[in-house]
Amino acid sequence: MLALLRLIGLVLAIELIFYFLLSVYIRSTRREALEKEWDRRHPDRAGHSAERREFVRRSMVGFGKTLRARLVALVLVLPLVTIVVIIVLVNYE
Repeated sequence: MLALLRLIGLVLAIELIFYFLLSVYIRSTRREALEKEWDRRHPDRAGHSAERREFVRRSMVGFGKTLRARLVALVLVLPLVTIVVIIVLVNYE
């Protein structure tokens, strides 16, 4: 039982690292897409400006909530549940 708890702790630590890295990557790609969209819509005001930063900031507000929910389900919950189910099925049947 202690080995199972150690395994879960180790897997959870690795999953948290992946969660952080994946959220940074997805957030940066979304931000880059929004910046390109601004440049495409406003070719006369392309480049770094206060309006562009405000557009990206407002567009990213709702994205953080949906991203967090999806990543928690995919990166943290799903692998941990799968490992526990496999261990229970192998050892207790």
